Amino acid sequence: MTDDTPSLLGRLLFGGSLAALAYNNFQEIEGMIGYAESKAVPRADQLVPFASGMLAFGSLAVVFWRVPRLAAGAIAGFLVGVTPLMHDFWNMEGEQRATEQTNFLQNLALLGAALAFLGQADEDSDDA
Repeated sequence: MTDDTPSLLGRLLFGGSLAALAYNNFQEIEGMIGYAESKAVPRADQLVPFASGMLAFGSLAVVFWRVPRLAAGAIAGFLVGVTPLMHDFWNMEGEQRATEQTNFLQNLALLGAALAFLGQADEDSDDA
């Protein structure tokens, strides 16, 4: 680790929140699979656990700042894959549209943070 390593508080807030989401996904895996199937996600029974695992790995690795490039990449990959499929607000109307649009925009913000962590990981590896 270098002095440029992202702050512990930032890593705890970002990674810890995403780890909690991953944990919830695993706790409610059947419901998550069913929701993904309702969104026509192919092989939801395989992709939902895999994606949740990516999120769990990435989030914990960011918290501990281990393999940070891979960790931030896993989170970014999760968000890029999940966001347009699960939060397709453009296909909704009324309150459901507003809810999905909010979730979509929140995921975009998280993607921005993941990309910032990815950039920091690249800088840290350049310093090594």
